[in-house]
Amino acid sequence: MPFAEQLGSAVDRLSAAFEIEMLPMSLAFAVIGGAIGLTFGLYHLRLMADRQIIRSLEHQLAEELPLLIARGEGAQLEFKSSLRWGTREQRANRSLQQVVFKTIAGFLNNDGGTLLIGVDDSGGIVGIEADLKTLKHPNKDGFERVLMDAIRSALGGNACALIHCYFHDLDGRTVCRVIAQKSLEPIYFLDNGVARFLLRAGNSTRELDAREAHTHLSQRGKEYARQA
Repeated sequence: MPFAEQLGSAVDRLSAAFEIEMLPMSLAFAVIGGAIGLTFGLYHLRLMADRQIIRSLEHQLAEELPLLIARGEGAQLEFKSSLRWGTREQRANRSLQQVVFKTIAGFLNNDGGTLLIGVDDSGGIVGIEADLKTLKHPNKDGFERVLMDAIRSALGGNACALIHCYFHDLDGRTVCRVIAQKSLEPIYFLDNGVARFLLRAGNSTRELDAREAHTHLSQRGKEYARQA
């Protein structure tokens, strides 16, 4: 047999052997690629479904907001006219944020609650437009970012996971709804390096001293134990 034919035959046998040996690996890669594609496809579908649920919830929240405001402040509802805009001074006053954080901490340490920013004590819609003008990014995203960053500093990162912000347009003004879930762990408000325990009581938020906080947390622990 001529050398060229011998060489060609050897190459063919080697290629065939290589293809046979590589078949399991090729199948493995095909399976992995298919699994990755399926995972991303399912993730995309889940993401789309979650977005639809969120839009539906936001629509429902917006519809019930006037009724919620009409109920007035209570154990699980508080109104704040602004986050940091001082109406009297007509300028930004960041110390006003402390009242907001105390209210949220009180909700977290009790049974949860809703804080409406942009609504005055009488239930009038004043909006957060004045607050927005004090921000580097004067929009809803900028407002939420500033609020959540400040909450993280004042109450800790674990509190942020229990806080949800929604924005609604009422009477041509924007209202921020802050929903605070009940926390299973105590949340402390950090005030100039001092950790303070706050609790929602009726339509106000008050600070508990060490003995009161210990009693409250002990009772809560017993309740959780019974529920478990």
